[in-house]
Amino acid sequence: MSTRVPAPLVACDKKIILLRPRGFCAGVVRAIDVVKIALDLYGPPIYVRKEIVHNRHVVEELRGNGAIFIEELDEVPAGARVIFSAHGVSPAVRSQARERNLQVIDATCPLVTKVHLEAVKFAKKGYTIVLIGHKDHDEVIGTLGEAPESTVLVSTVEDVDRLNVKDPERVSFITQTTLSLDETKDIVARLRDRFPKIQGPAAQDICYATENRQLAVKAVAPLCQVLLVVGSQNSSNSRRLVEVCQKTGVPAYLIDDLREIQPEWLNGVDTVALTAGASAPENLVQELIGSLRARGFGQLEEMEIKEEDVRFNLPSELGRTARLQTVARI
Repeated sequence: MSTRVPAPLVACDKKIILLRPRGFCAGVVRAIDVVKIALDLYGPPIYVRKEIVHNRHVVEELRGNGAIFIEELDEVPAGARVIFSAHGVSPAVRSQARERNLQVIDATCPLVTKVHLEAVKFAKKGYTIVLIGHKDHDEVIGTLGEAPESTVLVSTVEDVDRLNVKDPERVSFITQTTLSLDETKDIVARLRDRFPKIQGPAAQDICYATENRQLAVKAVAPLCQVLLVVGSQNSSNSRRLVEVCQKTGVPAYLIDDLREIQPEWLNGVDTVALTAGASAPENLVQELIGSLRARGFGQLEEMEIKEEDVRFNLPSELGRTARLQTVARI
């Protein structure tokens, strides 16, 4: 008969600093709700162009509920119902949807729509539009499509130095909503140096959630030895959180879930900070906390930088149907 040896006690004096705000922003909540409500109202299949938000776990859950994720609209049967993702689409995509008689539900984040409207406004005034953003990101592709002949993309200060524009006195800038605050500030400063009469948006295009999560990371960096960011690799705002922390000299890692933690990251670490990108579900954060507790991080401290209370209405086409069905059931 074997004797069971008790597991050694794990010291629990190590600490987790849990950042707040973290995780879902209002635009992400809205986009996910759009898919869930559409599935409930109409039943599957519901087609979704691109990932509704950039998070693998969210997409897999919605796929399991009956959503069909496609890359382009020619994969959708004529006349079928399709949802545009939170990142927005170009006018060409909207035109294609009309030509194929698709029933569109637009889940574009209202803050992305704001940037699209700015592009249209500046293009009508004859300005060269400098779009600050990351090439091939879904949001940038959609924004570029609003005024492709008037828009140039820059990602770095060096890109600005190489710019040639038709009329240096008629230049404007807009930005992707999920950029690094500091890098964007440097790029805008260089644009203003080169084009003193440059016009910009009335309010910055970088969204409130991106800004708040980056400010929280900056605040916690002096207090921790490592930062873990829950989010998918194709999430722009999540990647920026890692970069912001790394620039302070503190190691930071982007992980989809607790299975991606490497034990060596925590060697000699007494305090770990934890946050989540704007498209990462809270349950993944809680599972990660459980894993860290099992590794001896017994103390949990929540650090709130700024309270968020932002909500967006549902798309009008979905809202009308939902309200009508609610009335019919009463």
